Parts: sequence; C-alpha cells; structure tokens
Amino acid sequence: MNRIKSDYLVIGSGIAGLSFALKVAEFGTVNIITKSHLDDTNTALAQGGVAAVISAEDDIESHVRDTHVAGAGLCHEDAVNVMVSDASSRIRELLDYGVPFDVTRNGDFDLAREGGHSRFRILHVADETGRSIQEVLIKKVREHPNICIYEDHMAVELISDHHVLNNLQSAFNICFGAYVLDEIKAQVRIFSADYTLLACGGASRVYLHTTNPDVATGDGIAMAYRAGVRIANMEFVQFHPTALYNPGQEPFLISEACRGFGAYLRNGSGERFMEKYDKRLELAPRDIVARAIDAECKSRGEACAYLDMTHLPPQDVLSHFPNIATQCRDQLRIDITSEQIPVVPAAHYICGGIMTNLNGQTSMHNLFAAGETAHTGVHGANRLASNSLLEALVFAHRAARRAIEKKRNIYTNVAIPDWDDTDVTNQQEWRLIRNNRSELQTIMWDYVGIVRSGVHLNRALRRMATLYDEIEDYYKRTRVNKDLLELRNLSAVAYLIVRSALRRSESRGLHNMSDYPEKDDKFLKDTII
Repeated sequence: MNRIKSDYLVIGSGIAGLSFALKVAEFGTVNIITKSHLDDTNTALAQGGVAAVISAEDDIESHVRDTHVAGAGLCHEDAVNVMVSDASSRIRELLDYGVPFDVTRNGDFDLAREGGHSRFRILHVADETGRSIQEVLIKKVREHPNICIYEDHMAVELISDHHVLNNLQSAFNICFGAYVLDEIKAQVRIFSADYTLLACGGASRVYLHTTNPDVATGDGIAMAYRAGVRIANMEFVQFHPTALYNPGQEPFLISEACRGFGAYLRNGSGERFMEKYDKRLELAPRDIVARAIDAECKSRGEACAYLDMTHLPPQDVLSHFPNIATQCRDQLRIDITSEQIPVVPAAHYICGGIMTNLNGQTSMHNLFAAGETAHTGVHGANRLASNSLLEALVFAHRAARRAIEKKRNIYTNVAIPDWDDTDVTNQQEWRLIRNNRSELQTIMWDYVGIVRSGVHLNRALRRMATLYDEIEDYYKRTRVNKDLLELRNLSAVAYLIVRSALRRSESRGLHNMSDYPEKDDKFLKDTII
C-alpha cells in the first residue's frame, strides 16, 4: 500500500515527536515515521538532564535571566517566559509517564547545576537522562492503539499545494503530508495527513566532528527550506566544549554536568585556565568555554584540554556518571576518578531552525515543528545547558494542543500524484556520495567552525555552490536512497549556515567573527531566510 492516511503525521521519534504523538493520539490517528529505529535520536544521547524550576531555593526569574544571558541578547522574551513557566507541568507529566528522575536520600530531587545556570535546577537520571525519557515514551507510543510506527522510513519532501493535481487556488501554502522512502522496499510512499509535525532533530552531522548520531542530517530543516518555509538563525551552531578526545573514533559527549559537579578544565601543563576567559570559570556558558578550549589549544600547540575530576569523591563520581566512566574506561582505559579526561569541542546543537510561533506553527499552514528542528526563539545566540529537552517538551505540548483545537483540514481529499521516478536510473555512485559528504563536512569544520572570518565564509560558500550543483544534478537523475537524501539535506543545511553567517558581521554568542570581534546592536535581530 503506497498511500497511507492519518489525522496526524509525525516525522521524527525524539522527545518532541513522541510526546506530541501521545497527546494528539487521544483525538485521532497518528503515523510516526523515523528513518532508523525509534531510539536512534539525539534525545537518547542527552546526558545532562532537563532544566526546571522546582526547588524552593530557585525561582522563575532566575531561570529566565540565565537563559537570556546565555543567549546573548537574541532570545525571544515571550518564548523564554512560556518555556520556563510551563516547565514544572511538563516535569509532572514525565513523572506520571514513569520517568525515574534521581532523588536524594530524603526524597527530594537530586538537582544538578550546569554551565550558565545560577541555581541547581537540572533533573537527571544519572548521566543517561535522555535515554531514560526516550525508553518511557517509546513504551507508551507502542502501546497506544491510535499510533502506527514506521521505522526505516525517511521523509523525502513535504507535500504542498505545488503537488496536488487539481491545482486548488484556495489551497495556498498548505502541507498535506510527505513523500516518504520505505528503505526496506526501496519505494516512495505517500503519507497524507491533516496536520504534520517536523521533529527530525538536529543537523550537526554537517560537521566533521560531532557528538550527534548518524541520523542528525538536518532533514526537517532542509525539507522545510525547499518548501519555502521560513528558516532562522542557522549561523548559531553550538559546539559542546567537552567531547572525549579519541582520534579516529566518533566523539563521545562528556556531560556539562561534570563541570557542574565540580570538575576542572586544565591545559597540558596541568593549569586551570578558565580564569583567563570568564569569571564564572568552568561554569561559563558553552560558547565561552568552547572558545576558551579552542584558544588554549591553539596558543599552546596542544591537541586537547583535560577535564579533571580526580579531586572529587570517587564513589560520588561513579554514581553520578556511570556511563561516562564506562566509555572512558572502554575507549581509552582511563579511570576518571584518578586520571584526567582528554577533551575537545565538537559540533553539538543547532540553535536555529524552522521558524515557529509559540504554538509550534510554521509559516506553512498545517505544518508544525518542534525540538531541535524548530526555531522557537528560546535559545537566541547560544543555548543554555539542559534547556533543549525542556524546550522540546513545552513546545511539542503547545503544538499538540493547537493541532487538536484547529478544525480538520478541509482539503483532505486533494489528489496527490504518485512519486514519479520513471526518468531516473538506479546508478549507485557510492564514491561520489561518500566523497562529497566528506568534503562538505571538512569545509564546514575548517571554515565555518568555532571561530570564523569573512574570507573563510566566502571561500566555504563558493565551494558549497559547486558541491550543491553536483549533488542536485545527481539527485535529479538517480533513484532516491537514504544516503543520497542525507547528502542532499546536508548540502542544504550547510548552505543555510554559511549564508546566515555571512549576514551577521559581528561576534555574538556562538557566532564568532575574527574580523568583527564585538557585538553590534544593528544585528540584534534574527537572521531569516
């Protein structure tokens, strides 16, 4: 069956997509598509936790202020207020679902503190918070009778008024679902829906070194961009300061919570260096810490910095960070209670994305976005640690509520044409795909990284234009497959990042320009494409 209809279509299976699906499923049928397995997401890799004001020693104003300070003046005030104010309700919801947040011996939540936070407000499940939440949500969606799950299905394009056969003049700028590749059967199917949610996660695989899983190729952002949906602030790419330095291996995230727990950053001579860069030391926001490590390594000619927890009680370190301890032991034979951890920055989070309002609505009718795919305005020029899972929960909830409130799509019976690949071939030029992907990621890492310049960005743009033309030409004459679709999406995301960066001739948050080292209030606005 190549045509599948539902009331709601969810593209993506992280915390935003699954929580949205559970809510709208009480009011209609839901199809969830994910290009890998349900648990292959950025959510599952999130270690630190969820930020929320739930302690009597904390307050809403402090969390709001911390978010704005980290965001360097670009956070949307209304979005931040909504997120922080709604946090406790969403935490109660997770508790009702069965998420086992850590508690102290007296039964209070074992709240952690991370960079940029002025209070202890991070709820966590050891150092695998995201995985614990993901497992609970997956169990609930698998049990729900109104939800159908399609793994190994990758969205190709959004279906809009440009595709419908009867060319409805009144159906302007409306999403009707998506063309979706069934990876097992190698055929494209039509998934139509009254309302579609893009919750496809991040795009940090556009860089050579990243903490993200293989699936984080910016599919939702790229599809929305090609459909003419507004995209914002793609220049703000967060590099996590502390990924495990293990050349030849995929970077493994060393949680921000380690520094919140009391870990120090040291250079190759064993000196703590953060006092040279920020009075908050290791608890400065991520953009500052990442630039400090980058500068320290470059000035000293060292390959990495070191995270030191050897002064902390060993049993407490192991109980709070069991997964990190295991990974360091297995990968580098390091005992984190007695040896320092080599760390380097790696691409981690896209603060920009598909523009939405406070209810997750995009600039296309009946199309919503939530999670890292979306730009709600919360993160500004730099995301505050552990606000990502919270943002996904809050705005997926608001998107679900809005989708439920809206009247049903009156264009449910539009004639959507089958996917047409009659004039393409099934050529498998794997070398072209592999080489182009490697070149794209290398260009982004070398020229569009932690520190940028106009010369490097223009060089990247010229080389991206050539790559883009090659990839589009190959795409138009080749039967679609997952690798090709990911390469095409990465190319679009890279272009958006470079183009956005060139529009911002200042240094703000995650966007650091060597030829424009200061903030400029002229750019105190979103970069919209």
